[in-house]
Amino acid sequence: MKLKNDHHTYRVTWSPEDAEYVGLCAEFPSLSWLSSSPESALQGIRRVVAGVVRDMKKKGEPLPEPVASRRYSGKFLVRVPPDIHRRLATEAAEAGVSLNRLASAKLAQ
Repeated sequence: MKLKNDHHTYRVTWSPEDAEYVGLCAEFPSLSWLSSSPESALQGIRRVVAGVVRDMKKKGEPLPEPVASRRYSGKFLVRVPPDIHRRLATEAAEAGVSLNRLASAKLAQ
């Protein structure tokens, strides 16, 4: 079964514990699918998600919004220990940039 307008975020990775590829879906973190090939792991997790979505719709349950469809403000708060804050503020001052610009550049790396 395929899901119409499937905009979910999928990932396939190797599982050393299972010695197989595992298909995952960011919007449904409790679901997974194991397979011997990455292609079939992706197909498997997509089928599982389609089944879960179908069941949730039948029961009238709310569906998680796909990550790709969500709007982001570009702002989030990060708490760090005071010594790291001081070190980053010093580094930003020495570079002649704001702490925000320095942190953004480091996160983008």
